[in-house]
Amino acid sequence: MSGMATHLITGAGSGIGACVARRLHERGDDLVLLARDAARGKELTARYPGSRALVGDLADPDRLSWAFSHQALPDRLDSLLHVAGIVDLGPVAELRPKTWHQQLNVNLIAPAEVTRLLLPTLRASQGQVVFVNSGAGLNAHADWSAYAASKHGLKALADSLRQEEKAHGIRVTSVYPGRTASPMQAKVHSQEGKEYDPARWIDPESVATTILMAIDLPRDAEVNDLSVRPGR
Repeated sequence: MSGMATHLITGAGSGIGACVARRLHERGDDLVLLARDAARGKELTARYPGSRALVGDLADPDRLSWAFSHQALPDRLDSLLHVAGIVDLGPVAELRPKTWHQQLNVNLIAPAEVTRLLLPTLRASQGQVVFVNSGAGLNAHADWSAYAASKHGLKALADSLRQEEKAHGIRVTSVYPGRTASPMQAKVHSQEGKEYDPARWIDPESVATTILMAIDLPRDAEVNDLSVRPGR
């Protein structure tokens, strides 16, 4: 994908999403950054001059359609990059419905709704959808049930979307990073009661590299599923 492509990114404020946004911005691509509110949108567009903000709260997917209907959506979209996510650990015996709903809303239902709302534009552009999943989307471990369920669901969403939209020329990629040095990983370690050493985990720049590889791949091929694991 050459310069001046247009990308909509969720989770551009930190971690993997921030790395992806910076690198796309540095090469001259157009960015549309999803923000939970107008104040956050101003912060993001100030960080990436020339970008645009689209306001919508992933924690409240039922209102995304209303929010988008009151804003100008991009008329071209070469990629939709779902990077945002939240995590809260705990055993099934202790997780309340609120914790389940929060993670399912942000990690699964909101990506499905954002994709639905932008599919006409993606079809017209023959664009690409990238879901930044997790190793937890392939294997679930103790205390990770709610998060893993949301990510297993995200895999199902991507797999179904890929088959449904192939005729429209849309490519769909799932990326499954292992533990990555980010604010989310610091939170996970805190919940696990472990000391956090970012040097032990994947640099988010490395995950960003795999995402850019997937969207820059020539149209004669596509990356469906890509696992990224710590190299040390």
